Amino acid sequence: MEWGNAQSLLGLIVIVFVCWVFSEDRKRFPWRLVVGASVLQALIVLALFAIPGSQVVLAAFSRAVDVLTSASQEGTAFVFGFLAGGSAQPYAVTNQGGLFIFAFQVLPQIIVVSAISAVLWHWGVLRWLVRLFGFLFEKSMGLKGAEALSVALNVFLGNIETPMVIRGWLYKLSRAELFVLMVVGMSSVAGSVMAAYALILKSSVPNAAGLVLAASVLSAPAGVALARILVPERPDKVEELEAQPELRYDGALDAVVQGVGNGLTVALNVAAILIVAVALVALVDSMLGVFGPVWGSPLTSDRVFGTVLTPLAWLMGVPWSEAPETARLLGVKLTRTEFTAYLQLAMGDGDGLSVRSRILLTYALCGFSNFVTVGTTALGLTVLAPERKNEILGLVWKALVAAFLANVMSGAIVGILPLAVISR
Repeated sequence: MEWGNAQSLLGLIVIVFVCWVFSEDRKRFPWRLVVGASVLQALIVLALFAIPGSQVVLAAFSRAVDVLTSASQEGTAFVFGFLAGGSAQPYAVTNQGGLFIFAFQVLPQIIVVSAISAVLWHWGVLRWLVRLFGFLFEKSMGLKGAEALSVALNVFLGNIETPMVIRGWLYKLSRAELFVLMVVGMSSVAGSVMAAYALILKSSVPNAAGLVLAASVLSAPAGVALARILVPERPDKVEELEAQPELRYDGALDAVVQGVGNGLTVALNVAAILIVAVALVALVDSMLGVFGPVWGSPLTSDRVFGTVLTPLAWLMGVPWSEAPETARLLGVKLTRTEFTAYLQLAMGDGDGLSVRSRILLTYALCGFSNFVTVGTTALGLTVLAPERKNEILGLVWKALVAAFLANVMSGAIVGILPLAVISR
């Protein structure tokens, strides 16, 4: 084991230890669940990148993402013309990078993938995958019933869609199960945005589509483990809630129509959230500018997070010389969402990072753990379960911390493995 691998192992231990220190009941540490989650994460990475033949699956997934991207661009170009990019430009192009317009190249892909996901759910493909992951979580971490279902759903749906699917069980969940639902919802990503992440990172991170797929899966067991450490299940809980997904369509056409509607909602929300998040950070930076230069440079939110989160970035497994830039991008993800962080990583802000650091950062950024999601999670859950409003509001900020650490934990798990395995 090289020093970088040992460094990531140390980071994993420190993250678990910190969560235990702030646990609501330190006497009930879930050893079996934490070990099971860590082993499951390592096995998932090995299954996706190290087992003979796994590259065929990842290559097929990458090709599918490329086909989706091409198809989405065809539809976007038909509606928006040259604004969608491509070679048919009416003017001489002096800056090829300027052809990438987020609103016309990333957001339409969310709508297309959402429609396809709805059809795959209607045909039973996604439901089969949900049952498979539910089985894995049950055997490796001891989850059952509605809790196992919610965690499996979060791998493919989002932090708002999953509670809607199991809304009939929300009022029955224990405090620990509710917290797991919130943490996994914030640490995971919706299937509709995975292809968008891969599109953004395609030219800057090797095998971006495969890494995003692995990251979206790894975040679930990491979120469960840290959630159960912070809020352990009470020892007298005996009832297991058996749940089935409440998501049905009246035919494939209805699935397409509803999928398009849901995808449009997600795309518009992403656009609106990015506008507001970037604007708010700019306002904060303007206020910090009142203090003038500090140690020779202006004081900004990026600089603050780049300092505060540097030890955490180092514990994830990146070299100390690269930790400040890694920490800055983690801070961008926390304040301005993972979309902005991925865009900055892809557009050159991470040029000084090694391949290993870029890969670990890809895993750590893949999650909805940001300030904006605190609001959407609290709003969505209180609407679906108004009788638990006080409980939800009391847990939501703790859930953000756990989810953010779960994403970093995924990066640390990957960092324990040799670079030859994780960079295939």
